[in-house]
Amino acid sequence: MRGLVIKSTGSWYTVKTEEGKTIDCKIKGNFRLKGIRSTNPVAVGDHVVITPNQEGTAFITEIEDRRNYIIRKSPNLSKQSHILAANIDQAFLIVTTNYPETSTTFIDRFLASAEAYRIPVTLVFNKHDLLDEDELRYQHAVMHLYESLDYQCVEIQASAETESEYSVEKVKPLLAGKVTLLSGNSGVGKSTIINALLPHANLRTAEISDAHNTGMHTTTFSEMLELPMGGYLIDTPGIKGFGTFDIEREELTSYFREIFKFSKDCRFSNCTHTHEPGCAVRKAVEDHYIAESRYNSYLSMLEDKDENKYREAF
Repeated sequence: MRGLVIKSTGSWYTVKTEEGKTIDCKIKGNFRLKGIRSTNPVAVGDHVVITPNQEGTAFITEIEDRRNYIIRKSPNLSKQSHILAANIDQAFLIVTTNYPETSTTFIDRFLASAEAYRIPVTLVFNKHDLLDEDELRYQHAVMHLYESLDYQCVEIQASAETESEYSVEKVKPLLAGKVTLLSGNSGVGKSTIINALLPHANLRTAEISDAHNTGMHTTTFSEMLELPMGGYLIDTPGIKGFGTFDIEREELTSYFREIFKFSKDCRFSNCTHTHEPGCAVRKAVEDHYIAESRYNSYLSMLEDKDENKYREAF
């Protein structure tokens, strides 16, 4: 039987069959031996072949080819990767300017990974109601930066009433009929957004920890939730860092849109934009055509490579 993996809890997977039934499945042992180096060989969004057994559960015996996936370095095993989701149409990165603060480095790492796998990203700025004037000014400057790079930005307040101009109603048309990965740091309000879009989901939400201005993990596994307007939302555990994975040093330039544009004018075709003479990218940073925050994010990803934190591409 064929089906779609709609939930993963680590050892068990919930698969929705073509007939619309859901069935709990385990992986048949030999998957781990086929050189799949990720901590989760099967991901939410995978199309799989399953073989039911007497106990009313089933074994996953085959994963069909993925159209795409989004991956990050596994937080506990630096030599391994963790696939957040597979076969997605777009990603929504939930960002908060404060309570907790999402760093631009985190945003840029996520965007570069999504570029690598050709997944369009919308930046959703949440908790509009909690920001003072200075924080709002900063938020609008950040939005302006990413909009100038052709990333769509939306400002919302997940808890707002339906009539409010900041309610989640404004994102519904963007979600209709698509498989959308929802990601972001812990505490940015993913569960609140999902509860506003799907009141029956009843996801647990947690208070932000005042001591550290950071979120508590409330989602511990990935899950696909069917949307009334067609399509799916993929809820993923909040992530504190985004270690990009599987990106070759030479390719990194092309995942930063504006750096790629200026790099064509560098004197050397293999310029790393760090020290070489005649580097058009460093000149563009000096002349404020490239934001310093973006350039610093690029350098931090290059550094990851230098310190050999990555396994080479597999």
